Amino acid sequence: MEEKKISVKKILLRFLCFILVTILMLVIFLFCVMRVVCKGPSQTAAELFVRSVRETSAIGFLADIFFTDEEIAAMEASSNTVIEETDTSLITVSTPSGESSDQPFTDAWGHTDADGDGLIYEVIHGSTYTGYMLIVLDPSRVKLGCFPNTGKGYTVQEFVEMNDAVAGINGGGFADENGQGDGSMPDTAYVHDGTVYYGSLGVGRGFIGIDDNYILHVGLDSLDAVEENHIVEGTGFGPVLVVNGEMADEESLLSGLNPRTAIGQRSDGAILLLVIDGRQTNSLGASYTDLAEIMVKYGAVNACNLDGGSSTLMWFNGQYVNNCASVIGIRTIPTSFIVLKKGAADNG
Repeated sequence: MEEKKISVKKILLRFLCFILVTILMLVIFLFCVMRVVCKGPSQTAAELFVRSVRETSAIGFLADIFFTDEEIAAMEASSNTVIEETDTSLITVSTPSGESSDQPFTDAWGHTDADGDGLIYEVIHGSTYTGYMLIVLDPSRVKLGCFPNTGKGYTVQEFVEMNDAVAGINGGGFADENGQGDGSMPDTAYVHDGTVYYGSLGVGRGFIGIDDNYILHVGLDSLDAVEENHIVEGTGFGPVLVVNGEMADEESLLSGLNPRTAIGQRSDGAILLLVIDGRQTNSLGASYTDLAEIMVKYGAVNACNLDGGSSTLMWFNGQYVNNCASVIGIRTIPTSFIVLKKGAADNG
């Protein structure tokens, strides 16, 4: 019996050693792969690696292993592009035929609202990503989901359900040191129902907001500009992807591949809500340029990047339609762009 116990212990010890050696070999392999990418002949691959990990709170330190602060700063440098003021004359908001009945409706871009609910949902594919687009035909249905001064964050699902809405995406950023933020504190001001919250935090890299005529503005550079443009729903983030029908300057769109979230608006006023899966074997993620190209393809006159990475999620038809990239589960966040039920905006 004693010999049998010793034999079992030996087997368990050998198995444990095997697991540890396997993990060690995997770590060494991944380190070697990253070193080849970072120190290999391709500067483009190195810059893509740096931008991808530096856009992530939890693993941004990986860039520090292979590059100096000066090298990282040079790779992340982008042009100080001056964003044009949003030309509101390019947007004509009108109630689309699909919003006045429950009948199927095909818009001017060839996208069909088959059930007449005023929403068009499509899956899109690129060379490095899978994404999900929700077209909201009536822009008055899009609001900022938020619960100011509660001292906690909420999931996209909670923002949708607690506002009796039908869809939503994540919104602005939040304090997230080492990827452990709880979403309770935004990192910029935001506006809901015309009221500014956390104004002392400013607008960050730029403000995205919907005015009292349901027109989306991008790249507002101050809270004064937010007030002057009568923004009633919005938050800070960036960069701007499309402004007045043109893609933003190429250098301002330099980025890595990551999960992404973006919002845009077509010339007919329809709001475009986009999420991109990332950090998966079948969907590495998208760059800012990818987002801009998608938005232009879907007719966006103006569009802007929102918080991404592990926060990127879209809730629609009672479920998350994309895959959460967070290893710790669904993130709680301070804001979300939500879509009200058909007719709810008028009743409100």
